[in-house]
Amino acid sequence: MVDRHYTDPRLAAIYDRENAGRWDVDLYLALADELGAAAVTDLGCGTGVLACDLAAQGHEVTGVDPAAAMLDIARARPGAQRVTWVEGTAVDLASASCDLVVLTGHVAQVFLDDEEWRDVLRHVHRALLPGGYLAFESRDPATRPWERWDPASSFATFEPEDGGEAFDSWLGSVEVGPGIVTMLGHTRFRSSGEEIVTASSLRFRAREEIEADLGAAGFAVCALYGDWEKGAFSATSEEMIFVARRD
Repeated sequence: MVDRHYTDPRLAAIYDRENAGRWDVDLYLALADELGAAAVTDLGCGTGVLACDLAAQGHEVTGVDPAAAMLDIARARPGAQRVTWVEGTAVDLASASCDLVVLTGHVAQVFLDDEEWRDVLRHVHRALLPGGYLAFESRDPATRPWERWDPASSFATFEPEDGGEAFDSWLGSVEVGPGIVTMLGHTRFRSSGEEIVTASSLRFRAREEIEADLGAAGFAVCALYGDWEKGAFSATSEEMIFVARRD
């Protein structure tokens, strides 16, 4: 099930304002060039920021996402005509169609069921040409990042921009279960005072679990970074950024 953050047109419209950082986009753009990827599939492409930037960089790009509201924004982005947009999931990936598949925005963590996650990896393997690459990130549960997700530290205010609404957002309660963290995201639109509360769940897999799943799906890990500057992964790294090669 796709979170309301991505399916509600009003929330989709403010997604880029809430997630304006480019550290992940810049890493994946550089990686696509380094790997010499002619064709790239952005699985879980959202509003299409990375997909359009990849296309502008000269790659043949397919953006895939199950949320129509997000794709509506992606298709209206400058340069969107260079991208092939697909409303769908990993099941809809064309076989042997690309050199690189990326899952950004911690998309790998939205697959709560382990068998569903393994199915995604199998479909990605099918979509890649021999010797192709998969790149994605996941937060390391050993650093317990959810303990820093509270209303005070997450509260942010956004002023009107390009005709958009002024709003505030913050994280509310966080529930921690075995391997899964569920949080309540709050969005309050200032003009009306309306507040939308959305529940989101993330699956936290340890490094060893992810590497085992990759191996079982036919991938070999060739790089693991601990930050967006490609620093070495360590015990204090909150991010695990994987680059894996299809056997």
